[in-house]
Amino acid sequence: MKYLQKTISLKFYQEKCVKCQKCIEVCPHGVFIYKNKEVLMKNKSKCMECGACKKNCKYDAIEVSSGVGCAEALIYAMLT
Repeated sequence: MKYLQKTISLKFYQEKCVKCQKCIEVCPHGVFIYKNKEVLMKNKSKCMECGACKKNCKYDAIEVSSGVGCAEALIYAMLT
């Protein structure tokens, strides 16, 4: 049986990031980390596309198609 491949729409533009770390504070799954004075995307596959990071980034350093991400993550978890 072939499983669905989850395509995550999350994009992080480090050149626009001002290192405010708001994305780290609001992400419920720890997708972002602060290391060596930089904000980094640690684990994109953990993103459930809730949109919290994008909504809290005032500098347009994050792009994500939010809306059904939470439901999709739950369905994907049940199937895999």
